[in-house]
Amino acid sequence: MGKRIAIIGAGAVGGYAGAYMVQAGEDVTFVDMWPENVEAIRSTGLRISHIKDVPEFTVKARALHLTELQSVARQKPFDIAFICVKSYDTDWATLMVRQYLAPDGYVVSLQNCMNEETIAGLVGWGRTLGCIASSITVELAAPGHVKRASGKGGAAHTVYRVGEVHGRITDRAKEVARLTALSDSTLVTNNLWGERWSKLVTNVMGNGISAATGLISRDVLLDDRLRHFTARLGSEAIRLGQALGYGLEEILHLDPELIARAGEGDAEAVAGYDKARLAEANKPGGAAGHRPSMGQDMVKGRRTEIEYLNGFIATQAAPLGLATPANAALTALVQRIERGEIAPDPAHIHALRLN
Repeated sequence: MGKRIAIIGAGAVGGYAGAYMVQAGEDVTFVDMWPENVEAIRSTGLRISHIKDVPEFTVKARALHLTELQSVARQKPFDIAFICVKSYDTDWATLMVRQYLAPDGYVVSLQNCMNEETIAGLVGWGRTLGCIASSITVELAAPGHVKRASGKGGAAHTVYRVGEVHGRITDRAKEVARLTALSDSTLVTNNLWGERWSKLVTNVMGNGISAATGLISRDVLLDDRLRHFTARLGSEAIRLGQALGYGLEEILHLDPELIARAGEGDAEAVAGYDKARLAEANKPGGAAGHRPSMGQDMVKGRRTEIEYLNGFIATQAAPLGLATPANAALTALVQRIERGEIAPDPAHIHALRLN
């Protein structure tokens, strides 16, 4: 019999990946905290649309409000639980689904940020896997409707990277990869922590600055001072990752060292960084035309993950004596905007004079 799968958080990433699993005939149960989203999935289905190349489709799927999850106690337990909530909700989401896992069931963090340790603290390291969704550019546009601001990554860009925390290639990592590959290109990695940190750097460079400025990625990249500030953010995060011993992968299809040196002001690296990022900004559609997830949260009035991205860099760097003024300043700015003290504006970043 096939695996019984729970998707905890039927938002952008969870809804997208899960819809393809449902389309392929997998046994999927969505669990979400937004009643309108649950009702839309139940009544009209989960709709997936892409900006190009991929036909829109809708799947009828099983969806539960989180208050209804206790009904699973009378059913077959879950074999795999994908945690797809915001980082600040990881603890309770994992604890909630833990009691409905099969004895050999396991939990997969399909999230931004570094949440595997939090999950392992609740279910054990032996039941914890990680899955990175790289440049997936998805958005929960309306209840029951996920939009992707691109086509498929395919051979041009591997979207999902699945790994065990210990780095060995296992059958269950391959099973998770099989499931995510239903929606886009996937690899099984023996470098989960390096992949995870590399994705963290990508988010550090793009998410908070969208929230602070109110801009989509393209408009950030076309502003010289904002673009150079993204390199400064990335440089601080890369140097921290290197100090912690992570083997970093490509970041935004660039060598991490080039980004780090660009953020430190090396003229040759700045030129290379500018060339690559401006080329990305000038592509029609795609990631540059997308509003990153934290920018989406700010527009929707939701809590952001700033403490788990740029704030995480600042707090992790402090004990090592590494300076992260750009990440610390951006964290403080976004928190002020969340509190309603100031409104999103590019002038906030210009005024920092850290780029």
